[in-house]
Amino acid sequence: MPDTQVITLTTDFGTQDHYVSAMKAVMLGITPKARLIDVSHDIPAQDIMAGAWVVRNSAFLFPPETVHLVVVDPGVGTDRHPIVLKIEDQYFVGPDNGIFSLLYDEFKYKAYKLNNQKYWRKDRSRTFHGRDIFAPVAAHISSGVELKELGDPIKDLVTYHWATPIGDKDGLQGWVIHIDRFGNLITNISESLLEDTVGRRKVKIYVGNTIIDHLVNTFGDVEPGEPVAFIGSSGMLEVGINKGNAAKMLSVDKGAQISLVLQK
Repeated sequence: MPDTQVITLTTDFGTQDHYVSAMKAVMLGITPKARLIDVSHDIPAQDIMAGAWVVRNSAFLFPPETVHLVVVDPGVGTDRHPIVLKIEDQYFVGPDNGIFSLLYDEFKYKAYKLNNQKYWRKDRSRTFHGRDIFAPVAAHISSGVELKELGDPIKDLVTYHWATPIGDKDGLQGWVIHIDRFGNLITNISESLLEDTVGRRKVKIYVGNTIIDHLVNTFGDVEPGEPVAFIGSSGMLEVGINKGNAAKMLSVDKGAQISLVLQK
């Protein structure tokens, strides 16, 4: 392990309460040299797939051997397992509730159930496993503890899936899977799927009650206040408003349908 180890934090805890600072305090008590990086604490409360999306788009940008602590855990205190994953050169610690679905759908992994209580806090709450199980385990991994010391191997993990886009001779149908803080509508239609299905042919894009008549490169390609469709930084089709909030202005929520219709 590097002398200064990176541990990231992604939660739905917000910053109003003591929860995030309590986890950091526990980790620094175990590995004082750790560099703690806040990815996001504004995941919508109990929204597992929103957390999965944020982790999927940030984790592999970090240095090798980074430990990612991810706590979006509506099942805390139940019989769901705490787990750790090793994917490529990154570690992921959190609940086995689907929060890592977008990772182990894409990558090979090794997973362990965290059942060695030696690496937990001695005084534990039934409702704050972020502080009492996940944070100390993340810190111990950062300090060089091997995964096999933390618990038993596990193969069958809880998996969530977004609906798969549907393509045919007339075009593509997908769904809004995430809305970022700017109100951009991120869909489950990837750039590669778009190229394979649509290519250079003209399309009209239907979302909510709005029709967008072509794809562009960025917001500035249309006038302020106008809707725009483009491939975003995550490699997925997005709909936005130049200098506006698409979710609000188009009255579209997560899960809404988006259709791309080929023009003859």
